[in-house]
Amino acid sequence: MKKLSYILAALLLMTSSCKKFVEGYDVSPNSPVDVPVNLLLPSVEVSTFAIYTGQLARVTAIFMKQQKGRQFQYEEYERYDFNEGDIDNDWWTLYDGSLINAQLLIDKAGDKNPHYRGIGRILKAMNLGIATDFWGDVPNKEALQGLKGPEYFNAAHDPQEQVIADIQKLLDDAIVDLKLGVDKNVLPPANDDYIFGGDANKWIATAYVVKARYANRLSKKSASGSATTALGFLTQAYAAGFTSNTADCMAKFGAAGNEWNQWYAFNKNRGGYMTMNGFFVDMMKNASDPRLAVYAGSATATENSVIGAFFASQASSMPLVTYAEAKFIEAEAQWRVGDKAKAAAAHNAAVKANILKTTGAANATYEAINASETDVTLTLQKIMTQKYIAMFTQPEVWSDWRRTNIPALTPNANAAVAGIPRRFPTAQSERLYNTKATVESNILTPIWWDK
Repeated sequence: MKKLSYILAALLLMTSSCKKFVEGYDVSPNSPVDVPVNLLLPSVEVSTFAIYTGQLARVTAIFMKQQKGRQFQYEEYERYDFNEGDIDNDWWTLYDGSLINAQLLIDKAGDKNPHYRGIGRILKAMNLGIATDFWGDVPNKEALQGLKGPEYFNAAHDPQEQVIADIQKLLDDAIVDLKLGVDKNVLPPANDDYIFGGDANKWIATAYVVKARYANRLSKKSASGSATTALGFLTQAYAAGFTSNTADCMAKFGAAGNEWNQWYAFNKNRGGYMTMNGFFVDMMKNASDPRLAVYAGSATATENSVIGAFFASQASSMPLVTYAEAKFIEAEAQWRVGDKAKAAAAHNAAVKANILKTTGAANATYEAINASETDVTLTLQKIMTQKYIAMFTQPEVWSDWRRTNIPALTPNANAAVAGIPRRFPTAQSERLYNTKATVESNILTPIWWDK
């Protein structure tokens, strides 16, 4: 993997520099005034990796009892004791890093480089999805335009229903861009695309799975309608080649210090802050789950064990959008439209795919019990519990739990609030400096799709 520090430094200089400093002396020969798309793309991908596999993933793993906060601020997250100031950096990382650079990529690519624009739109949709899943109503239509002047400094928070519609539109537009031939691009993406090496078909397939994810997100709003829509998108994803683990969209890391896997870097720098949660370990032990040795480093792991090397070595890739997730969405959606046989087939395929992905081989004993369901034996509880296990380390687990309340999780008895958090509070900087912000401080208040 290329060294990324220079790319990120250049983009930070570009996006945070003032329009004017001292008239006539405001152009630095060391600060870029323009960044080409082949430098913007890796920056957007790396910042997306940080969003999906960094702090937000660790905190939600604590909420979901997959990890246990042991020391300092992570002990506070264990007790759901956090406020608007504690998550302000997460908000800024998302908007001042991933989203602004994704928009720059989209704008810079334009009609001359539709494949770059399409990838940028998918990455923007994914980051906007994280934003709305954590905060509910968030800036979008008026956001990311601050360079146009002070009138754009206060961006309205759009209703979550509209944000999800905008995510779907971004993905639709991305698919159109990516279906254009390579000859329609002045500069096609290549090795600067760390995820798929510029393979437009793989990005199209990924976009359809993300569309299914956000269609399925609306299960509380329309159980059958959201399921039917999600199944339609999955049909398109499979047709585009999303048919095995080899299609997975993964966050990539490297061995150099500025390329490390986020979980590895955290454990190296803050060892002891967080360990496996006894609830999760016992669930897997009781089922003789072969993934425990992978997830926690040993089949005899305890709640004092740390995350295993498969997910937390220097260069371990991390899941963003996977075939197993697609099959679990299919299983849940088929269950909700009443086709239990197809739901069972999809569920079994999802479990087997994840076991193969994580352990490297099938496990006949475990699969005979947990991946051999029929239309008679399958339940929604089984689907969502297996998805909970398979989606280890991914923020998606928190969204699934809020939709289904599966698995049954007991809140921390010593918590600061009477329940597991269902949202993040409005970031402090938004409350203080955005006059159009929608402010919500109660972390137990459900967001729109959770009602």
